[in-house]
Amino acid sequence: MIREFGEGRSIQLLRGDITKVPVDAIANAANSELRGGGGVDGAIHAAGGPVIMQELDVIRRNRGSCPPGSAVATTAGSLPAKWVFHAVGPVWEGGDQGEPDKLASAYRACLALAEEKGVSYMSFPSISTGIYGYPVDQAAPIGLREAAAHLRRQGTKLQKVIFVLFDDRTYSAWTRAFRELTEEPVV
Repeated sequence: MIREFGEGRSIQLLRGDITKVPVDAIANAANSELRGGGGVDGAIHAAGGPVIMQELDVIRRNRGSCPPGSAVATTAGSLPAKWVFHAVGPVWEGGDQGEPDKLASAYRACLALAEEKGVSYMSFPSISTGIYGYPVDQAAPIGLREAAAHLRRQGTKLQKVIFVLFDDRTYSAWTRAFRELTEEPVV
């Protein structure tokens, strides 16, 4: 599924393995300690090799942890990308602890890094919907709205955002949210 935004800009949904999709930058669903983990984070570290963790070690020494809603950049090692943007989404605590704002901020932090690094194509997983427990039906519209708003900006370098969704349940939820996005009038 693809939604065009004019000037060659688009959002696409794919079901698959984010570590196999060639892009300029891959967003990673990281933890605040930037120490690697399971799920998408583990897959990105395994496919990218040790250089990613070595760079994260330097970042941790210089700045400490990465709070929810923020992101840091490393190179991508052996991945089919130049960059990995390690975004920390919120842990779901029922929805009244600022989770929607923190999730939106994590997506925006990656999009800002994309501009800083001159990225044209980037991929995202479904941030916070795995072990962090964020309901995917509530998370998908947030990620899509942030990407669409960014692509509508004048002067953005980013041309394509690909949401790479690992399983059928997640892909279905994002597809429903994507259909709602495409019903919005383009401004």
